[in-house]
Amino acid sequence: MPTEQGNAQDSSRPAATRFGRRRALLAGGAVLAAGVGAVADEPVRDGRATGRATTGAPAAPAAIPFHGARQAGVTLPQQPATHLLSFDLPQNSAATGRKTLRGVLGVLARTLATAASDSPPDPRLQGGGATRLTSLVGIGPSLATRLGLNVPDSLGELPPFPGDRLEPHRSKGDILVQLCAADRWTLAVVAELADRAARDAGAVPRWTQTGFLPHTTPGTTPRNLFGSKDGIANPGHEAAERWVWGPPGAHRNGTVLVYRRIRMDVTGFAALPEGRRDRVIGRRDRDGVPLGGTAEHDEPDIYAKNPDGSYVIPATAHVRLASPRFDGGARMLRRSYSYDDGPADRGLLFCAFMREPAQFTRVQNRLAALDALAPFLQHRASAVAYILPGSPPDGTLGEQLWT
Repeated sequence: MPTEQGNAQDSSRPAATRFGRRRALLAGGAVLAAGVGAVADEPVRDGRATGRATTGAPAAPAAIPFHGARQAGVTLPQQPATHLLSFDLPQNSAATGRKTLRGVLGVLARTLATAASDSPPDPRLQGGGATRLTSLVGIGPSLATRLGLNVPDSLGELPPFPGDRLEPHRSKGDILVQLCAADRWTLAVVAELADRAARDAGAVPRWTQTGFLPHTTPGTTPRNLFGSKDGIANPGHEAAERWVWGPPGAHRNGTVLVYRRIRMDVTGFAALPEGRRDRVIGRRDRDGVPLGGTAEHDEPDIYAKNPDGSYVIPATAHVRLASPRFDGGARMLRRSYSYDDGPADRGLLFCAFMREPAQFTRVQNRLAALDALAPFLQHRASAVAYILPGSPPDGTLGEQLWT
């Protein structure tokens, strides 16, 4: 569970609308989630999009455009709630599979672009202002191989890791979709619409999962269920261009998502003394400062030693083992969420974006072998997806797949 600059959050909705705990929410029947989005071209200042000015009244939050060079589910500030869903496509001939995939991508794009607009037609999305929906869609490695799609050469399934207890019915998939919003109502309604559209186009649901973030003030790093700040060392713009987004060419505005559903022994970890928790993580529990550092966003000094020769950040500390210094400075963009599916099943939905999934493999191999946090974690589900570049208003989502 690599948990290493902050996950800026969308603060355009009042705190009262933010999602804080998992609750089942039905919107006229059984609801599944799906999501696809594109980069917002609206101005962004201090981590939040500007709204339309209104004389004598506060600016209303503007809708986040669906269309753009990159998908908004990666580029826009992280929102308080998420819903992920995986689809499979029937295993037919490559020609039939490509036709089905085109249809699924087309209906998802139309459905979610409409839901993200200023005037969504579904009455359940009206009356509360813009939905502020952000979303993304990705293609799984197996589907890319089966249909001969133009995806990055590095795309592939992750290898097995020591200690994995993966559940096949919660893992992998041909199409991985994610939508994010400030409230569960929006997610439930849009998920229903997107699921129905994908089914009608020939997709078969595989798994679905909801997640949430705690309420935090804008610009601060959210905590996970262990109480640890999660996502402190995210890359800045220049580093992201090098390590997160694809190289020049057809994949320039795409990236790869690694998803892991990690069950956490929250009770067991909380029982440790605070000092022990700090050494397991490599950061102070109370403020997120790395051991030996002075501020939360200090780069952890993994080579600093105590007078007795021991490392200030222990050799088995989670932060040390996940350090980019062991990978030539390579960084992932972490946008993880917590989940709560009952007292015995709570944890983290690890969502990290990177140019090459081999980066995650290197980090996870170190963590699986030495991480002092490992006894409190179980990796129960896994998926990899190539996150497509966005599409212009007159373009087609996924058009690079066929070239």
